Amino acid sequence: MISSLAYVDPSAKIGANVTIHPFAYIDKDVEIGDGSEIKPYASILAGTRMGKNNRVYQGAIIGAEPQDFRWKGEPTLCIIGDNNVIRENVIINRGIHPDSATRIGSGNFLMAKSHIGHDTEIKGNCVIGNGVTIAGDCRIDECTILSSNVVVHENSVVGKWVLVKGGCRIAGNVPPFIIVAHNPVAYYGVNAYVMRKNGYTEARISEIAKAYRNLYQSGISVYNALKRIEADVEPSPDRDAITDFIRAANSRLVAIPLDLMD
Repeated sequence: MISSLAYVDPSAKIGANVTIHPFAYIDKDVEIGDGSEIKPYASILAGTRMGKNNRVYQGAIIGAEPQDFRWKGEPTLCIIGDNNVIRENVIINRGIHPDSATRIGSGNFLMAKSHIGHDTEIKGNCVIGNGVTIAGDCRIDECTILSSNVVVHENSVVGKWVLVKGGCRIAGNVPPFIIVAHNPVAYYGVNAYVMRKNGYTEARISEIAKAYRNLYQSGISVYNALKRIEADVEPSPDRDAITDFIRAANSRLVAIPLDLMD
């Protein structure tokens, strides 16, 4: 159902069984997949490619022009996967380069008034809380929760299965499977409750916790912590995810005292 009171550009590609409510705005160069719903006063702007079964609520703006002086008006993209819920007044900026895009995976829940900057990527099954602001060129891995009013600064990376407590300011990289809290951000343990609810065994969680005791609670350098993790923790995809992330993040890891950085 497409309301006669909505504006839909004739060039927009609208899938089957899409509902577009009165006063929604669908720009040119837009694709909306089957089964999606666009609520009143939502705007889907040029360059947006939206998959199936997405729900976009009142006042949301998808594919907004990037807030970056490097963007000179080039056509760029905002790519949205399937089965996302995008609540009221969410703003998602598109990319700043013709060969790049802002990317939102599938199964995410973006709560009211959150803001996703240009060229940021959010993987699948994440929860982005009310009022969260994510700057440009960030990466949020799968199954991560950013609680209300979290601020993620430019070029930061947050690993998978992370819980960031409300109001934290992230200005670096957060390794997978952990909870961080407070300002400055501090390590607050392994995200065991959420992982356990989603099929992680006690044995897996115990090995992950052992790895992080070496990194955050041993008082040794990051270099030596990596050596201990590889010696003490059984090889597994979880251990590899931790060590690979730490090596890639190098000195931009958050929640570790600066004097333990190598």
